[in-house]
Amino acid sequence: MSRLRALVALAALVVAGGLVAIIPATAASAAACAASWQSSAVYTGGAQVSHNGRNYQAKWWTQSEAPPGTTGVWQDLGACGGGTTPPPTGSCNHPNWVAGTWYATGSIVRYTNGLYYIAEHDNPGYDPVISTWYWEPYTCGGTPPTNPPTNPGGFVVSEAQFNQMFPSRNSFYTYSGLVAALSAYSAFTRTGSATVQRQEAAAFLANVHHETGGLVHVVEQNTANYPHYCDPGQPYGCPAGQAAYYGRGPIQLSWNFNYNAAGNALGLPLLTNPWLVQNDAAVAWKTAIWYWMTQNGPGSMTANNAMVTGAGFGETIRSINGSIECNGGNPAQVQSRVTRYQQFIGILGVSAGANLYC
Repeated sequence: MSRLRALVALAALVVAGGLVAIIPATAASAAACAASWQSSAVYTGGAQVSHNGRNYQAKWWTQSEAPPGTTGVWQDLGACGGGTTPPPTGSCNHPNWVAGTWYATGSIVRYTNGLYYIAEHDNPGYDPVISTWYWEPYTCGGTPPTNPPTNPGGFVVSEAQFNQMFPSRNSFYTYSGLVAALSAYSAFTRTGSATVQRQEAAAFLANVHHETGGLVHVVEQNTANYPHYCDPGQPYGCPAGQAAYYGRGPIQLSWNFNYNAAGNALGLPLLTNPWLVQNDAAVAWKTAIWYWMTQNGPGSMTANNAMVTGAGFGETIRSINGSIECNGGNPAQVQSRVTRYQQFIGILGVSAGANLYC
């Protein structure tokens, strides 16, 4: 034992059948570094990055806050810098995967485990080893799939992204209902470049989130307002009853004249049966898209025009609530909508564009 110096101190003695085996111990190596943090990238809860020789994991959505940050969003996972698994043999030379970066179908990335993955569906940087719906292993020398699958109805927001945007939504507001409603207006989120289409979808859903508390409320909560929404001066009056035209659905459709106009446009008996909006998810989504596509409201243009012409997100707020919020009417409410829009465009992996405020 006297000959065993420092190395012996690091060895483990295994006694078996009277034989002593000396197994040299090795110092624990540091964890491999995750992909480097990027100031422009959007990171969602669970995303891991490395920064200044340490790994971090995001607790919730974040952008631009360098780890370790000041808000508590980053969890310190410890020092990194250990060896990484070598890439598979072959001629692959694809970029490292970065959480929060938009990846189109067919994109190929190198993950932190040294292996490659190919995107089967568009996604905002989901983890390849967790989101198997969006990624599958890729062998160097392989080719991207032909005729890659698309989201249902061609909608630019996937169901996973929708769920991420509305984690606590009322079960009434189904993704399938939203997709079914797209047939009502073919230009909705299908006009302009891919960036503009995603910006419009984010703007629509951000306003919807604000109006319904995150798609929690199907009907207006202040029942005292219900009789207020009947305008008896209209030639058709209020056949469903004076208190029947309260706010319903994703943009809280209200007033008898709006139910009448929406019903005429959509071919639905909403004037006589306004309850359809709170009983049929596709109808509810259609009324929201109808307003978005056709109504200026208190603004000077439709919300759709605001997004596809570059007037900006701020004009969508004006089209929905006008001076009640805009021009200093309620800056806190405006900021709430803008913040949600910025979160959603981050999920969809595009820039916010100009003129966010009204």
